[in-house]
Amino acid sequence: MRFIDEVKIFVKSGDGGHGCVSFRKEKFVPRGGPDGGNGGHGGDVIIVADSQSMNLYDLQYKKHFRAKRGVNGGSSDRHGKNGQNIYVHVPPGTVIYDADKENILADLDEQGQEFTAAKGGGGGRGNAYYVSSTNRAPRQAQDGKPGDEKWLVLELKLIADVGLMGFPSVGKSTLIAAISKASPKIAAYPFTTLSPNLGAVDRNSQRKFIVADIPGLIEGAHLGVGLGHKFLRHIERTKVLVHLIDLDPQSGRDPIEDYEAMNRELAKYDEKLTDRPQIIAANKIDLPGAGENFEAFAGYCRNLGREVTSISAKDGVGLDELLDRVEKQLAKITDE
Repeated sequence: MRFIDEVKIFVKSGDGGHGCVSFRKEKFVPRGGPDGGNGGHGGDVIIVADSQSMNLYDLQYKKHFRAKRGVNGGSSDRHGKNGQNIYVHVPPGTVIYDADKENILADLDEQGQEFTAAKGGGGGRGNAYYVSSTNRAPRQAQDGKPGDEKWLVLELKLIADVGLMGFPSVGKSTLIAAISKASPKIAAYPFTTLSPNLGAVDRNSQRKFIVADIPGLIEGAHLGVGLGHKFLRHIERTKVLVHLIDLDPQSGRDPIEDYEAMNRELAKYDEKLTDRPQIIAANKIDLPGAGENFEAFAGYCRNLGREVTSISAKDGVGLDELLDRVEKQLAKITDE
């Protein structure tokens, strides 16, 4: 199943049923009173956060959602039934925008949270409603009101405690596989990860947390270059960022330049992300020549007042120390 994190859907609530004009027709009662019932309300279209939904894949193909109209009122004071509501199930973390993405209508970030995307039209009054001391035989009734209809944009922003960030092929997929039960695709070429992977980390401690492997970013990502802001949005909800740096001398990358470039992209996308707690992990320390790269990068980080942990996601080196730092930071955030 492909990972879909943005879709545009059409919602139409049900029209209200019409009120009825009717008079009793009873034997030996030549002038029976009005008995027209009210129409039923139209059904609503309700979007609900459901943890059973992993992404917006199903909505990529089913884009139109129409609720049932209310039933018309009938004679003998019979009121029409309300139209049935329909429910659109989306993953927790789904943000609902208007068609132009200018306004956020709802942010469904909790399991079971609901948003009425289109309210059903009200049912019309039957003529029995209009009986009064001065109008004993009303012949008017209301038509049901039309339902709402609109286009909406749904955007998924993954909910995770920790986000793994870094350039392509720095080892994010290997790391999440090593520390959780996730089984991401792993290969040594850019954009191996075309969709975020989620993994649950459980070290038999009281604190368990969810990690998201954010696909590799490149310079210009905030403008949509490469996978761009399509996946930057998934960093927004994370509490802690783990910035993975590549120490492999054969990669041709400069750890210091990568660190600075990635943080520039975060700031350009959303300045608030620069205040997000960030843990630096220098990966592939097991490779020849990586130690020299680490010493230079660690010195740079010390000048910034930042701590860096050397790890090998492949061999498991330094992972306990890294997870200790993550747990400590999450505990600090929870206690604040």
